[in-house]
Amino acid sequence: MATTTSITTTYAGEFAGQYVAASLLEAKTLSQGGISIKPNVKFKEVLKRLDLDGIVKDASCDFADTSTITLTERILQPEEQQVNLQICKSDFVSDWEAVQMGYSAYHNVPPTFADFVLGHIAAKVAERTELSIWSGDTANDGQFDGFTKKLSVDAGLPSANELAGIAITSSNVIEELGKIVDAIPASMYGAEGLFIYVSQNIARAYVRALGGFATVTQENAAGNDKVGITSIGGAGVNSQGTMWYQNGGLMIDGVKIFVANGLANNKAIATTKDNLFFGTGLVSDHNEVKVLDMADLDGSQNARIIMRFTAGVEYAIVEDIVTYGIVNAAN
Repeated sequence: MATTTSITTTYAGEFAGQYVAASLLEAKTLSQGGISIKPNVKFKEVLKRLDLDGIVKDASCDFADTSTITLTERILQPEEQQVNLQICKSDFVSDWEAVQMGYSAYHNVPPTFADFVLGHIAAKVAERTELSIWSGDTANDGQFDGFTKKLSVDAGLPSANELAGIAITSSNVIEELGKIVDAIPASMYGAEGLFIYVSQNIARAYVRALGGFATVTQENAAGNDKVGITSIGGAGVNSQGTMWYQNGGLMIDGVKIFVANGLANNKAIATTKDNLFFGTGLVSDHNEVKVLDMADLDGSQNARIIMRFTAGVEYAIVEDIVTYGIVNAAN
């Protein structure tokens, strides 16, 4: 019996949220717990910040205020976005039949052809979300302002926390990452959830450097002349050379490194994961997911996919962020 591919399906509100979650939260930064997620932001959410000064004073018999309280806030307001896509069903039917018969790499067989198609679309939306989280610009169609854009115009970022970047190689990556560690405020160093979020090219250079075969040019004691070239670390971690890395975790000077695929080359951000937020409305009435079969309407083999959802990012305390390679136009 032939596989039925009549796939007109509509999901709305909370039910659509299940598909939106699959699309958005599979972005690497979110699926690996790189930042905090606020899943039920219907319109906007206020991130409160409480500052106290001189909270502890010498004891006395009287009640006396011991601190000045300053309450400020930042607004997390996800943007409405959509996917409007038309595909030819025949391009997917053969793959779908292979899944149904067990001749594929799928471990969990999608129960319907519509789910199968939406799975493909969700993966693409997740890739786009990963890009927007770190490098997005709302001026570009289909993106929201990411952390790079927001930090580049925030006058509250201390100048000491803004590090100029250079082109990263395996020869200079350890020194440059060390600069980021040195710039992390003392109150944050050693904190749970502290990460240096790095671009892929920085991570690759660091892995290669720890393999032991990267080289650096040494200077003389006065620092005004190049005196030779030396290897970093001999044969690398555990003397395994470039074979040492098996996609495990990376650290430098006690600080965990998170590879943020959406960050542009030669850029990095250091802060705690509970200072970075991704907001979306998984149970919002604005959510909508449709797979519309056009066969009954125009006789074609086309299907249209419609998705509507919200997404956005925000940080809470800019003073607790160190940037590398991100030029702040407001300072």
